[in-house]
Amino acid sequence: MAFSATEARHPSALGVTVTDETLSVDLSDGRTIAVPLAWYPRLAHATPAERANWRLIADGDGVHWPDVDEDVSVSALLAGKGSAESQESLQRWLESRTG
Repeated sequence: MAFSATEARHPSALGVTVTDETLSVDLSDGRTIAVPLAWYPRLAHATPAERANWRLIADGDGVHWPDVDEDVSVSALLAGKGSAESQESLQRWLESRTG
């Protein structure tokens, strides 16, 4: 069966909801994918205001949270991949937040 390059491209993000437990991303194909917030420790440690301050990047291929310098790609969500940040990097970031 033949398909076009457009059909082969994964769906893009349209909207984001972050709770204390879950990151949910609404996709252009009608799905909503939800993953545990613990998969993204910077978001888990962020304030509700920081979590609410997000923007779509790369035409919806990902989401960026500038206040916590976190990027999450739609392809990573669809593949079930959490943050790849090392524990050492996360610890330095946490320490920088407490001054």
